[in-house]
Amino acid sequence: GPDFDVLELPELRLDSGATLRDVRLVYRTHGTLDASRSNAVLLPTALAGRHDDNRWLFGPGRPLDPARHFIVVPNMLGNGLSSSPSNTPAPFDGPRFPVTSIRDNVAAVHRLLGDVLGVRHLRAVIGFSMGGEQAFQWAVTYPDFMDRIVVTSATAKTWPHGIVRLESQIIAIESDPVFAGGDYKVQPKKGLQTFGAIWAGWLFSQGWWREELWRAGSPPGTTFRTVFDGLYKDFIPGADANDLILQMHTWEGHDIGTTPGFGGDVKKALASIKVPVLYMPSATDLYFPVDDARYEADFIPHVSLLPIPSLWGHTAGAASNPADATFLNDHIGAFMQVTDAAK
Repeated sequence: GPDFDVLELPELRLDSGATLRDVRLVYRTHGTLDASRSNAVLLPTALAGRHDDNRWLFGPGRPLDPARHFIVVPNMLGNGLSSSPSNTPAPFDGPRFPVTSIRDNVAAVHRLLGDVLGVRHLRAVIGFSMGGEQAFQWAVTYPDFMDRIVVTSATAKTWPHGIVRLESQIIAIESDPVFAGGDYKVQPKKGLQTFGAIWAGWLFSQGWWREELWRAGSPPGTTFRTVFDGLYKDFIPGADANDLILQMHTWEGHDIGTTPGFGGDVKKALASIKVPVLYMPSATDLYFPVDDARYEADFIPHVSLLPIPSLWGHTAGAASNPADATFLNDHIGAFMQVTDAAK
């Protein structure tokens, strides 16, 4: 059987004003909610992420242990499992699926936690990339709902240069004649490969390529060309073009400053965050440059800004290699304990 559960919401009113009906939110839990209902941790997923991601955080001796924590991993709207362009019937099928926001995802998961799982409070929200975007939004929308947040390789707002990058990737997919305005009969493979080629230029740092860090863990005979071909030819295996575009639009619209009550002021929204924040940008991230994180951190009251010292670019925040996995687990583990002791 499936390794996940499904919450069915009769309707979800979106930030955009549209209402999605018969919404499916696919999620997975690990461990058991304790009698005091105080051991829940939320791990939102990233672009094209699924509920079996984030496993590098789990296990005995790691920051999260299903023997001690109740871990909830929801799939983002648009990721192909939860309600998405690829699995929604008319009138919201394919390119007609409304753009969902980071806040829409947070609102749906808040209902899952409260209405289905009986969780009224979280020990932590921990997220990488678009999962980190959601962690920031949780801290602004529901300032008392969690004890702390951890953000890796993400920012509280998608700054304009990030939108330029995402738009270039959307344009790549849409420029394939097979795409047909989103009403394609087969996946627009050429467009998806162009998307992958652009993505490949941003995923790792220039130093990662120069030092040929792809050699770590690659089979003998692997060459630069093997690595590049692998990245662009099938960057996200099985992904649907409309689903990817939807998730990129979600990413583009991310801005905690546009949360109701903050009038578009991201600084004001950052200043409203009550909980301790462990903010771990990758020192070499080309999507979410460390400078953007430093800028934001200046406005967060209780922040530990701890760049990941890595050449692995954006992927450092998802423990893409043993050194970064150790750095993340050590510091996230210590942060969980310090804030527990302070309570």
